[in-house]
Amino acid sequence: MSLFSAINTAISGLTAQSTSFGNISEDVANSQTTGFKRVDTSFSDYLTTSTPTTNEPGAVVARPDYVNNVQGAITQTDNPLGMAIAGQGFFAVSQSTGSVNNVPTFDPQQYYSRAGDFTMNAQGYLVNSGGQYLNGWTVNSKTGAVDQNALVPIQVNQQTYNPVPTSDVTLSANLPATPTAGTATAAAPLSSQITVYDSLGTAHTVDLNFSQNAANGWNVQIGVPDSTTGSTDAGSASVNFGAASGNPVPEGTIGQMAVSATDPGTVTTAGYAPGSAATLQFTTNFGSGPQTINLNLGNYGGTTGVTQYAGTAYSLLGLTQDGVPPGSFSGVTTQANGDVVVNYNNGQSRTIAQVPLVTFNDPNALQSQNGQSFTATTASGTPLAESAGTNGAGNLVTGSIEGSNVDIATEFSNLIVAQQAYSSNAKVVTTANTMMQVTLQMVT
Repeated sequence: MSLFSAINTAISGLTAQSTSFGNISEDVANSQTTGFKRVDTSFSDYLTTSTPTTNEPGAVVARPDYVNNVQGAITQTDNPLGMAIAGQGFFAVSQSTGSVNNVPTFDPQQYYSRAGDFTMNAQGYLVNSGGQYLNGWTVNSKTGAVDQNALVPIQVNQQTYNPVPTSDVTLSANLPATPTAGTATAAAPLSSQITVYDSLGTAHTVDLNFSQNAANGWNVQIGVPDSTTGSTDAGSASVNFGAASGNPVPEGTIGQMAVSATDPGTVTTAGYAPGSAATLQFTTNFGSGPQTINLNLGNYGGTTGVTQYAGTAYSLLGLTQDGVPPGSFSGVTTQANGDVVVNYNNGQSRTIAQVPLVTFNDPNALQSQNGQSFTATTASGTPLAESAGTNGAGNLVTGSIEGSNVDIATEFSNLIVAQQAYSSNAKVVTTANTMMQVTLQMVT
């Protein structure tokens, strides 16, 4: 063994500890960086000669030891778009390369990140603190079908929610078998008012007036005060309950409905079929064209919808309709299944995308990039996009973010060890230098 070899070995130790110090410095500096994954340091021995009788000093090298698969602390945030991953997986994100006609262009390289502190920028894209654009699967707003064939940057459209004219109304109520005297008559009917919408989203009222004409028989008259057809009476129909109607149904349930041939209105009804829908249909015009509305009273023989059981008062149990007034954008939220939902001030919402999680066989082999992001490598394996909570992918925690997985106490302990190791290697160098000086003095 030569003194020069000892010096070279010690210098490699200084270099290795400097590398370790650099990794520790980076970890400490990013201890509060959202989604940051720490870098540990591993050391490897390089030999020159090693036999049973001879061992020449070699060198030591420091290599980064990436810790991408260790969870950081999850904390709540008041950001409704904040998302944290509990378990394995990464968000798929894109890097912007500029814009053309104010439309951003993106690097074809796919990036991955655990930084879920997303906010919506001026163009409606969801962007995290690293400047990366969140990617997701698009969702057909009409069918709800998720297109899992491609990941694209998610952009929120803030346009108005178009109105939907009412086409179906569902009534759930109980008509009293023995109504209070003076009620349930043509002059004093039992009434419900329904708010419906025309094709422009304007609200209108439809009146349902029930009057009893027999022990198990009722007449329902449909009034449309806003009709522009010249008559506010849309017509009427008879509704009979129980087996007395001639159909084998339980007492108190609808057994028959019919429209008078002399009725001047537009009400129509389908014939009786066991278990089928007991539905009345009428057509009116609120000034924007003919509008047909189906009034669902339940099923023939069914105990839901409209019934006639004991009592003296009318009981309205439920009244719904499928029309929607126009609505303005009010916000966007994320859900635990990854759905990105746009909300409107008319009470409606629309799912526009779904955020998957991307998993790797070896996430620690990913290549680090700027902004707490990574790119895939041969060693990391093929990226697999999965719905949250499926096939090994972690769960999404909404309204939260994942912090750095750096532990300050551990880093300071490593810092002390690196400092002492560096000083020791420096001591070896100075000692070897002293010994060389002694050798030189012997020659002179």
